[in-house]
Amino acid sequence: MLFVTRLLLRAKQRQNGFYYTFFSKPVYFSSASVSQLQKSDVVEARIHSEKEDDAIEAEDRRRNVTDRAYWRRRIHSSCTVRRNPDEALRILDGLCLRGYRPDSLNLSSVIHSLCDAGRFDEAHRRFLLFVASGFIPDERTCNVIIARLLDSGSPVSTLGVIHRLIGVKKEFVPSLTNYNRMINQLCLIYRVIDAHKLVFDMRNRGHLPNVVTYTTLIGGYCEIRELEVAHKVLDEMRAFGIRPNSLTLSVLIGGFLKRRDVDTGRKLMEELWEHMKDETDTSLKTAAFANLVDSMCKEGYFNDIFEIAENMPQCESVNVEFAYGHMMDSLCRYRRNHGAARIVYIMKSKGLIPRNTSYNAIIHGLCKDGGCMRAYQLLEEGSEFGFFPSEYTYKLIVESLCKEYDTDKARNVLELMLRKEGTDRTRIYNIYLRALCVVDNPTEILNVLICMLQGDCRPDEYTLNTVIDGFCKMGRVDDAVKVLGDMMTGKFCAPDAVTLTTVMCGLLTQGKAEEALDVLNRVMPENGFKPGVVTYNAVIRGLFKLHKGDEAMCVFDQMVKAGVSADNTTYAIIIDGLCGTGQVDMAKRFWDDVIWPSGRHDAFVYSALLKGLCRFGNLSDACHFLYELADSGAAPNVVCYNIVIDECSRSGLRREAYQILEEMRKNGQAPDAVTWRILDKLHDLQPQEQFQKQ
Repeated sequence: MLFVTRLLLRAKQRQNGFYYTFFSKPVYFSSASVSQLQKSDVVEARIHSEKEDDAIEAEDRRRNVTDRAYWRRRIHSSCTVRRNPDEALRILDGLCLRGYRPDSLNLSSVIHSLCDAGRFDEAHRRFLLFVASGFIPDERTCNVIIARLLDSGSPVSTLGVIHRLIGVKKEFVPSLTNYNRMINQLCLIYRVIDAHKLVFDMRNRGHLPNVVTYTTLIGGYCEIRELEVAHKVLDEMRAFGIRPNSLTLSVLIGGFLKRRDVDTGRKLMEELWEHMKDETDTSLKTAAFANLVDSMCKEGYFNDIFEIAENMPQCESVNVEFAYGHMMDSLCRYRRNHGAARIVYIMKSKGLIPRNTSYNAIIHGLCKDGGCMRAYQLLEEGSEFGFFPSEYTYKLIVESLCKEYDTDKARNVLELMLRKEGTDRTRIYNIYLRALCVVDNPTEILNVLICMLQGDCRPDEYTLNTVIDGFCKMGRVDDAVKVLGDMMTGKFCAPDAVTLTTVMCGLLTQGKAEEALDVLNRVMPENGFKPGVVTYNAVIRGLFKLHKGDEAMCVFDQMVKAGVSADNTTYAIIIDGLCGTGQVDMAKRFWDDVIWPSGRHDAFVYSALLKGLCRFGNLSDACHFLYELADSGAAPNVVCYNIVIDECSRSGLRREAYQILEEMRKNGQAPDAVTWRILDKLHDLQPQEQFQKQ
């Protein structure tokens, strides 16, 4: 229990201040010259900032409180240039104590600055405080501030501000735009009745609600499925002489579709098509059509969309290309990619060509949903009218085809992309080579390299690293070493640290530890490479997997001597490797002597040690270690607790398992699905054990 005792000792040292100075600042190994340059830059910047602050403070002391122009500029500068609303508030509070009365510009600057910083709650409170203190801006500024507060998406808080303003300033009336935004935000949080009350409030204050107001309100009632009330609002709208537009009818149709009243929805659709013919505003008709298509997709009326695509009942009211494009985009958004492909065929039958963006979205969606063969078919058809997929879609389709082991089609896609003007040919080849890594086909990889050389497209480091990685994953390390040899002899570009690290990983996977260490100790220094922490981590992990713990620890010692700082991953690998080879006591000592003093440890390191302790039956040590971690200020996560609870479950220790669960909750960790599954398994095991005893 030596390592637990040291944990307790360090917990006590923490109380005395030693822990803070020693543990909270892990050791970093870096170049002295670089750190000195960084420190000097920081010091110079700090000195310059302090000089500026001193100059500003001196100017503030010199200025009289009656110099309103100066203080207005000063507060505005703090809010917009320095982006420091707290400084502006301090200045304003100090001025108010000296008899200064804030004006509209001061309040507007402060509120805008708080909102820009995302401090909307404070902005609401500050504005209410200004109003309560008698600092009431003019009507225009009030409307500007309310519009800014509405950006918070908290209509209830903003409504409270409006009511407070009206209580103090009776003549104040919010603008129609602010009213409409307020109604919309209330509808979004399903407080439609409150939104409807605002409409009556508008009339009482002299505002006449417009078509936007009523359309928003109808949409709110449709969302809560109050279609009868929505229809009454439509009648009320007409009674006040406000003619509903196409978007109003489209929103109402969406409500009937939501309630599955298809017949009424279709009748209103016919009314909508007729209404569109008489409407002059193209943007309104476009928005109405888009909203209708989205509503039909959301509620699953896909056959009606296909019927609209074939008959086009909207005639010339909506641009044909936009109509088809939005249908395809909406279907893809709801993962109906095959349906979107059907729209393409309808367009082709009418002599139309789909937009590249829509066509690309269909192919992309098909690949993500496992329909790569259908995507390939569409890609072939698209090449007839000059379509080329985006780079990301190309990556997705070649990877999907390679996973299906259809490299011939993947090669065709590569050739198609190489014909695209302005494309980075090397990058296109690299994407294809990365996709080939999942297929055990080294011949194809070499053929691609030959094609690149024959096509005056020289492979870069990424290309050759991908090839070497692919060979290593296929178990063809000798071929990877040959490619590395060609790189080192100048046939290709020179290798980098990633290349050599990849080769070492491949050698270790094949059990060739000596050759891997030769690359680390001889080849890398000869080529001017200093191994980094990633390289050392890869070698240490590979050696532990080969049960060569002594060699792995030698590499770690070499890493420390070389001045390379170990990270959390390093320690997790070593702890896991030592426990995996049965050296639990050595893992404890390593924790005590190296990891804990370094201050570099996280949940991965904790879980590795807990797993090792539990694996070798040291449940008591694991429990104590877990408790001491929490007591010492570390933060084990739910996975760490689950490891110990699982071992308690395996041992049939129900009481101890629930003690760990209680400890987990005390330390702010909530049990997850794995925790409850373990406990459920514990309850299932106990009746079986009792039955076996009987």
